Amino acid sequence: MQNFKPTTLLLLLVFIFLGACQSDTTTIQTTEGQVEISTEELLSIFGEVYLYGYPLVLMDLTKKVVTNIEKPHPIVSRAPINQLGHYRKFPDHTLTAVVKPNVDTYYSIAWMDLKKEPLVLSMPATDRYYLLPMLDAYSNVFASPGTRTTGTEAQQFLIAGPNWEGDIPKGVQLIQAPTQMVWMLGRIQVNSPVDGATTVKAIQDSMRLVPLSAYGKKDYTPPIGTVKTENENIVPVKAIRDLDVHTYFNRMAEMMIDNPPKAADSVIVKKMAKIGLVAGQPFETSTDNFILKTKLKVLPSFIHKKMEARRANPDTSLLTNGWSMVTEGIGNYDIDYLRRAYVDFVGLGANLPADAIYPNLTYDINGEKLDARNKYQIHFEAAELPPVHAFWSLTPYNANEFLVKNDLNRFALGDRDDLIYNEDGSLDFYIQSNPPSKDKLTNWLPIPTEGPFFLTLRLYWPKAEALDGRWKLPFVIPVEDKD
Repeated sequence: MQNFKPTTLLLLLVFIFLGACQSDTTTIQTTEGQVEISTEELLSIFGEVYLYGYPLVLMDLTKKVVTNIEKPHPIVSRAPINQLGHYRKFPDHTLTAVVKPNVDTYYSIAWMDLKKEPLVLSMPATDRYYLLPMLDAYSNVFASPGTRTTGTEAQQFLIAGPNWEGDIPKGVQLIQAPTQMVWMLGRIQVNSPVDGATTVKAIQDSMRLVPLSAYGKKDYTPPIGTVKTENENIVPVKAIRDLDVHTYFNRMAEMMIDNPPKAADSVIVKKMAKIGLVAGQPFETSTDNFILKTKLKVLPSFIHKKMEARRANPDTSLLTNGWSMVTEGIGNYDIDYLRRAYVDFVGLGANLPADAIYPNLTYDINGEKLDARNKYQIHFEAAELPPVHAFWSLTPYNANEFLVKNDLNRFALGDRDDLIYNEDGSLDFYIQSNPPSKDKLTNWLPIPTEGPFFLTLRLYWPKAEALDGRWKLPFVIPVEDKD
């Protein structure tokens, strides 16, 4: 994932209205009445509003498919609304449900609807690093309880909607959400498959999520979830692209009733009103401008193609030693709606950098894309080791961004492994498809036998020098075939 230059939004949107029409103005009919507006401005507004609403619609689609179940699934993190779902499977090369899976944490997830009443989340005492980031309906992390922020003692959190007022139970910390929809995407450190199946499972089993009215009651039984056929096969990133502009904006108008824009969004809210998009009101617009109608029809496909192109061809001028590392402007986006939409498109649910950062590598020291036919080495000087308060790991992925099948079932290496360090404290990783010599085997990271591949370094609770740019990741270097 790469940073954006300030002009990116304009550069993106200008393509939407280049050669837009033969006249300077367009008359549109909205639910608010007839409006005459510059065609260039109109198309720009439609593009900006589409990007603004992207997380709102994508979050809703994701919630619908993940909560479409009667009871929490025993292994994968699916559960009815307002209930906890735990991921209890240590991933390997057979996991293809998500790209770039990590082998560092188990997930504990909950989709919350706070409209009726708040929920109380209980977390047991643990010596493990964990984080419980909570995202609002616009995919902004508004709270992140966990080891970094609230410690490892047993804790209870009252998660309330934006308008809730009431008594907070003794010993419970209030977390006031800016929207009624909340997604908790929790992660707990896992050291091995056995560790996950025992210690981490026990931690997850001790977690509780109950309505405030049921807090402290032993006889609370969660309700059976509602299953809808139309939600069974939703693929959110595909489904959102398939929505036409009118359906998309109507979804936005409906969602904004319980999940209103924040005060800082006042400029985009005024632009929405200009085209007749108002929370809680049906959206409808019509025009006789043929070119305008044509461009609005292809707008979703156009924007998605632009984001796909950016993902496939990152701006190499923004890389450091071949690595792409985002350390700011992610997880909470203020009014950078393009960045927010792009991050959600690439992978919904980004952490705050203070909790975790994920440098990604595509290019070696020569500026060439990583190729599995080659052998590579990465050398960390003792003072260059990833600076973290918690832990770090390095994971290779194949061309499809899945884990790499290998005889050792080794999918990552990091500071929790029994690595062999050099006498001066430095560390070398050997990145190749075939095993190296015996003395290097401990530090071997298997890659595919052919084709492109990628590397992702994960730093959990990174130290200040990793966030402010003082720490630099070393180049990955192709090496001669000596083994």
